[in-house]
Amino acid sequence: MSEPCSRIRVRVWEGIAVGIGYKTSWLAVPGGDSEQVADALGLLTRVTMDWEAGTQAAYRRGVFVASPVDGWTLAHGRVHLPVGVEDSGPSLLSWLRSLGQRLGDFQYFRTDRICEYHAWARVEAGQVVRAYCYDGDVPLRLGEPTEIERQLGVGIRGAEEGRASWNESDWDDWYAAMPSERHVMAIARHWGICPLDIPEAPPAGDGIYGIPAGAE
Repeated sequence: MSEPCSRIRVRVWEGIAVGIGYKTSWLAVPGGDSEQVADALGLLTRVTMDWEAGTQAAYRRGVFVASPVDGWTLAHGRVHLPVGVEDSGPSLLSWLRSLGQRLGDFQYFRTDRICEYHAWARVEAGQVVRAYCYDGDVPLRLGEPTEIERQLGVGIRGAEEGRASWNESDWDDWYAAMPSERHVMAIARHWGICPLDIPEAPPAGDGIYGIPAGAE
C-alpha cells in the first residue's frame, strides 16, 4: 500500500501557500500541455507565471495551469475550478463529463479540512469512471472504489438507508470510514502524482494563470 503523504512540503511566503497543497482543488492531466488544459477550462485574461507566482495567485483567486511535471499537467484553484458548479451532485458530474470530452483522461481532487470537504474523481476516455465526495454526508458516490481506496478504508460507504435508527456506535463506525485530507493526498499519489511530493521549484517552464469564465 502506498504511504499517505504526511509531510507538508508547501512553503509559505507572507502567509500565502507556495505550491499546491491542502485546502484547494486541482486537476491532474496525464500528458497534454498547459495551453490545452487552459483552453479546456476556458480561462480568460491569461498571464504567464512561474510555479511560485502562479500557485500563490491561485490560492487567492483564479486558476494556475502549471507546465508539465513528471508527465502530468496540474491545474490548481483554491475556491473551485468550475464557476457556478455546486460542490457535488449532478452539476459537478456534468462539469466533469463536459471537461472529459475536451481532455479525455484526467483526475480531479479537492480537500478542505476546515469545512470537511474531500472529493476525488477519475475520468477515462471522457467518461467519469469513479467519483466520491464527503461533505459531512456522502452526496456523490459513483463507480467502484479503487484499490487504494479499499486499502485506506475510505470511499466505500455512502449515505445508507436506515440511518435514522443508528445508535452512537453505528455513527462512530460510519464517520471512521469517511476520508480526510491525508486520504485525498494518498489517493492522488497512488493514481499518479501527489502535489505534496512536487519539489518547491519543479524543473519546468512557466505556466498559465487565468480566470474562469463568469468570475472576471
